[in-house]
Order: sequence, then structure tokens, then C-alpha cells
Amino acid sequence: MSTTPPYLIPSRLAKRTQYDTETICSILDEALFCVISYSVDNRPFAIPTAFVRYEDKIYIHGSVGSHFIREIEKGIPVCISIMLTDALVVAKSAFSHSVNYRSLTIFSKAEKIEDTETKRAAFEWLTNKIVPDSWEYLRPMKDNEVKKTTALAFSFEEASAKTRTGMPNDEEEDLELPIWSGLIPLQTNRLAPIADELSKNIPLPSHLM
Repeated sequence: MSTTPPYLIPSRLAKRTQYDTETICSILDEALFCVISYSVDNRPFAIPTAFVRYEDKIYIHGSVGSHFIREIEKGIPVCISIMLTDALVVAKSAFSHSVNYRSLTIFSKAEKIEDTETKRAAFEWLTNKIVPDSWEYLRPMKDNEVKKTTALAFSFEEASAKTRTGMPNDEEEDLELPIWSGLIPLQTNRLAPIADELSKNIPLPSHLM
């Protein structure tokens, strides 16, 4: 008998769903941002935020005064969602158009990080994910900056990935139509850095090249 919670079982196209740790971690490590959804007083909220995975948890941070942070740090249930798009799937009919994607849904609760050293480590992990190898180059965080920032961790034990790959799945009667079908690949690239006015005479550090 499956031990997967019913809310992680898809209502359609179940063959695209995966629960293995390798797939889940690969999506977490590639994505820079997620959306955290929650409910307060029967009102829904969905907040995009940067995150990082370290070992078996994901971490976010925010101002201690943030309404979003102050609500979810209480440990209320949240739904964390991520989607990476790899290609537009162009079929011979609009009905059969699709997207090649890798997505992730996580049900979890926040764990507030109280230990100062763990908080600093979480900030380092997140900083180096967003701008690789930048932590040591930057001015160190001040103690009061650490105190003004909340770090939250989330388990991803209750997570499911859903993916689509491949060419269009056209209807059989459409296969011989003289209409182009195929893929339009999509890609997110980091482009050349652009200096602000105060940095125009400062050499570009090696980690940004």
C-alpha cells in the first residue's frame, strides 16, 4: 500500500509524478526562487522568495518585521511550489500545445533558526547560490544585521515532482496535417555584469566573470 499522502497524489497524468530524492534535489538546486503559499484568517497568500537547499532542508530569510515571515515562523502549514520551464511544446492544434517543465510541490512547516552560527551559515549558503562564490568577497554581515534577519528552514519530506519531456502528443488524425510542430527551447542565462556608478573603476571580481 502506498504511504504517499493523498494530497501529493496527482489527479491526472500521474505518470509524470516522481517522489525520488535525486529528482527533487536536482530541481531545488537549479531553481533560484520558489513561491510559499499559506492561509491566515481564511485569506490566501502566495509569496515569491529566494531559497537554498542544504542537505535535507531548504532555507529562506527575511526581515524580522515582515508580515510574511512573522506568520509562517509560527509553524502554520505552507505549500512551497517551484517550476522550471525547458521548452514550449508546439503541436498541430492549440488543444495539444504544452510545456516541457520540471515542477515541485512541498507541504511543510517552518522551523525558526535560533542559533546565530546556523543563521550565518544559512545566509552564506543562500548568498553563494544566488551569486556563486561571492560570500568571502563581500563585506561580512554585522551582528545587528543578523539579528534583524530571520532564517527559516523547511523539511521537504512531503514533496512530489512532476515533469514533462519530449515532443508534442498530437491527436492521431492530426499527424499528417501540413502544420509545423516541435519544440521552442527556453533557457535562463546569466549575462555580463553591469557596474553601477560607484563600481565602474573597480575590477570585476573573478567570481563574476
